[in-house]
Amino acid sequence: MSSEFVSPWAVELAAFLTFKRSLGYGYYREAFTLRALDRLLAAEHVGRDHRRLDAAVLRWLTGREGRKTVSIAAELCVVRQFYGYLRRRGCRSANDPVWPRASWTSDYLPYILSAQEVVRLVRLTRQLRGSFRRITYRTMLLLLYCTGIRFGEALRLRLRDIDLPRATLFIGASKGRSRWVPFHRSLCGPLNRYLTARKAFALAGPDNRLFVGANRSRLPNSTAWHTVCRLLRLSGMKPPSGRWGPRPYDLRHAFAVQRLLRWYRSGIDLRTRLPWLSAYMGHDDLLGTEVYLHATPELLRIAGNRLRSRLTACAGAQR
Repeated sequence: MSSEFVSPWAVELAAFLTFKRSLGYGYYREAFTLRALDRLLAAEHVGRDHRRLDAAVLRWLTGREGRKTVSIAAELCVVRQFYGYLRRRGCRSANDPVWPRASWTSDYLPYILSAQEVVRLVRLTRQLRGSFRRITYRTMLLLLYCTGIRFGEALRLRLRDIDLPRATLFIGASKGRSRWVPFHRSLCGPLNRYLTARKAFALAGPDNRLFVGANRSRLPNSTAWHTVCRLLRLSGMKPPSGRWGPRPYDLRHAFAVQRLLRWYRSGIDLRTRLPWLSAYMGHDDLLGTEVYLHATPELLRIAGNRLRSRLTACAGAQR
C-alpha cells in the first residue's frame, strides 16, 4: 500500500492507513486527506526532520485560502490521529505543534428536496448520454432518496449486498459499523431493471460493484457526484456555477425529513420511533441523527395542527 504515497513519509502514512482500516474503519475520505498531505510533503521535499514535518503540516492546514473551518477541522482530526500513531510507534521525540483552532460547525443549510423535486430530478436523467448511464443515475437517485443511505455507501455497494426477495440492502462497515437497510417493495422494480441492464453491460459477480462507470468497473465518487450536481443545475435548483444550492448529500436530509412528515401524518409518537430512524441511518445515537431533522414549513404546520388538536381535546376533557 505504500505505493499510494510518494513522500519520505510514505511508509508511515501507508502503515497508519492500514492500521485504521484494520480496526474496521473505511477511512475513505480520510485517505484523500492523507494523499493530499503526502503530495505536499513530496513537493516540498520534507525529509525525516520532525520540525520540518510540523512546519509543513501547519502550512498545509492554514495556508490555503477559501477553506471552510469545518473542512480544516476534519483534516486536522486526521493529522492529529496520524501524529498519535507516530508517537505510539516511537517515531516522534517532541510534542505536537500548536494546532490551529477550527470549528466543527458548518453554516451550510441543507436543501430539503420535496417529492416533486426528486421526481423532476429523476426525469432529467433522460438527458444524459447513453442508455446505461441514464438508468444508472435514475436508479441511484431513487435508491438515495428512498433509503437515505450515504452517497459513498451507495457507491460501495456490491451485487451481493442487494437482496431483492427480502427487499434489503447490506451496508458494509461504514464509520465503524455495518447494518441491514430494508426498503419499500416499490423500489424492487427499478432495482431489478437496473440489475438486468447492468448484467448486460459489465461483469456481474457477487463481489462486483452495483454501480459501474464507463470503464465497466467501479463508478468513481467524483464522477457520480459531479453528474448528480449537473442534474441539480439542469433542474434549476442549483445555480449554474459555484457551490451554492443543494448537494447530492441533501437527498439523505430529504429522506429523514420525509420520514418525520409521514410519522406526523400517521399520528405516531416520535419519541418511540426516532431511535429506529437513528439505527436505520447508521448512527450510534440520536445525536448523530439530529443534524438531519430540519423544521420545514410543512413539518411545522403538521406538528402545529397536531398540537392544536391535542390541546383542544384536553380542554374539552376538562370542561
